[in-house]
Amino acid sequence: MLLTKLELAGFKSFANRTEICFDRGVTGIIGPNGSGKSNISEAIRWVLGEQSARSLRGTRMEDIIFSGTQAKKPLAYAEVTLTLSNEDRLLDVAYNEIAITRRVYRSGESEYFINRTPCRLKDIVELFRDTGIGKEGYSVIGQGRIDEILSNRSEDRRAVFEEAAGISKYRARKEEAERKLAATRDNLVRIGDIVGELQDRLGPLEEQAEVARQYLKLKEELKAIELTAFLHQYDRAHSKIAAQAELIASLSARSAERDLRAGVLRRQ
Repeated sequence: MLLTKLELAGFKSFANRTEICFDRGVTGIIGPNGSGKSNISEAIRWVLGEQSARSLRGTRMEDIIFSGTQAKKPLAYAEVTLTLSNEDRLLDVAYNEIAITRRVYRSGESEYFINRTPCRLKDIVELFRDTGIGKEGYSVIGQGRIDEILSNRSEDRRAVFEEAAGISKYRARKEEAERKLAATRDNLVRIGDIVGELQDRLGPLEEQAEVARQYLKLKEELKAIELTAFLHQYDRAHSKIAAQAELIASLSARSAERDLRAGVLRRQ
């Protein structure tokens, strides 16, 4: 696996899009103080996932975006693309060339890409784990880094050697699994507490449920009784109406008969 190209746009002093190619062998970048040599190594650390602005000689992540000069306006974002040859398949992906891109905006939003496909920072970290290329890997050693490694505690030095030995990936997976197990245990404890609280409520809830069932049963019985009473009242009213109709018909007939007799008598 070889570093083949580094592209910078808006990163610190690189206002214009700049492409640096690395041929086989040793490539040296020289220049006077303040010419931006350190910006190149910091760009590599940043695109590989560096999250500390202090490690990039800034106070906020937005400080890495080109801030402008008298001749150039400030830029809205910074972008770095690191291209690696993967012909030896050291990276577990089916590509002969891998391009890692990171972009940050002044709003603080960040974007990550692998071969121009959006991804997560975690995907990039996992891709380079145990290769020595990660932001904490031994392949990127800045000024004073050797003294820092030698003066650190044995636990801190151990991380560098584990990265070189290729076991940090398994340690990270183990730690992640332990965190998930701990979170699962906490969830189980919480579930146990909730179950205990619900069990204490079962007695009153069962009583309330029984009352509700009795209420529904009585409500149905009341509905049936009210329906029966309504039908009974309807039948009685219908009978009264029929009787009144017969009475009216009888009275009407008698009235018509009397009118007929009265008319006959007047003609006589």
